[in-house]
Amino acid sequence: MELPVMPPVKPMLAKSVKTIPPGMQYEAKWDGFRAIVHRDGHDVVIGSRTGKPLTRYFPELVDALRERLPERCVVDGEIVIAYGGRLDFDRLTERIHPAESRVRTLAERTPARFVAFDLLALGDESLLDTPLTERRAALERVLEGVRPPVHLAPATTDVEVARQWFEEYEGAGLDGVVAKPLDLRYRPDARLMYKIKHERTADVVVAGYRFHKSGPIVGSLLLGLYDAKGALQHVGVCAAFTARRREELVEELEPLVMDPPDGHPWASWTDVAAHERARLPGAPSRWSGKKDLSWVALRPERVCEVAYDHMEGGRFRHTAQFRRWRPDRTPESCGYAQLEEPVSYDLDEVLSGP
Repeated sequence: MELPVMPPVKPMLAKSVKTIPPGMQYEAKWDGFRAIVHRDGHDVVIGSRTGKPLTRYFPELVDALRERLPERCVVDGEIVIAYGGRLDFDRLTERIHPAESRVRTLAERTPARFVAFDLLALGDESLLDTPLTERRAALERVLEGVRPPVHLAPATTDVEVARQWFEEYEGAGLDGVVAKPLDLRYRPDARLMYKIKHERTADVVVAGYRFHKSGPIVGSLLLGLYDAKGALQHVGVCAAFTARRREELVEELEPLVMDPPDGHPWASWTDVAAHERARLPGAPSRWSGKKDLSWVALRPERVCEVAYDHMEGGRFRHTAQFRRWRPDRTPESCGYAQLEEPVSYDLDEVLSGP
């Protein structure tokens, strides 16, 4: 492989802002695996956000990219999986499997798509120092009429359209909107774009915590919601605390510690089979590897309010943000019914463009 921009390349990133800034190019924020594709003739390499290759996990995409991308190019985009008319991140994570036979089976059962949104090189020319408007025009030209499973990400410079996308596209499983300055050069691993994500709040039960990697201070609080059957389901964590606050939380939560955790709703978390019956912390995963998943059980008596962006499979898709304690709420009142459900929107309508 001999391209003007060689792998590995870390993608350009975005920093969070509260509102959609004016005067930029806007795209939907995809909820998948960020991927930079290098194609040189028959050779195709799919690189992850960290630079590690994803190629072996998506054989169906390798074939499609070889057929549908220009002969020699480097393209930035997102690998996604659609299920039931919306993005499905859980099914996407299942594709990262060590067994080749399993990878092939899942490639047929849950085929992936590649959504292209930037062009880093074409032929013998690097486009890293080319303004975004020119890179976008070149991308639209080379992907005109491209067929699934390769897609050209919709883009607009109309901020009102972007606001409409922000409201509607969440129903298809998208994260929000990305705003890019029109003269932006491509700078790998630099946060020069802007992301605007949905933020909601929920009252949740604090039922445990994990220690921080730096020592015996709180690393994250384990959060739960009651389902319709009255079972407390683990829905995620909140973790954004100062070092001093982490120390204070250990002392503050000490009266609630259950040691041993007999009678705790998640006491069976070490039993692999129990994770098939309920959502518990410490679920075995190839992502966790040898990471210590142990935690300190607390009597599920305290309620806090957290901010979150969206739900995925009955849990918070990303780490929630602690807002405040809610002594006025009972744990039993913290159920799934309080959560706001976005209006459904067909993913194919998003991919068809503005």
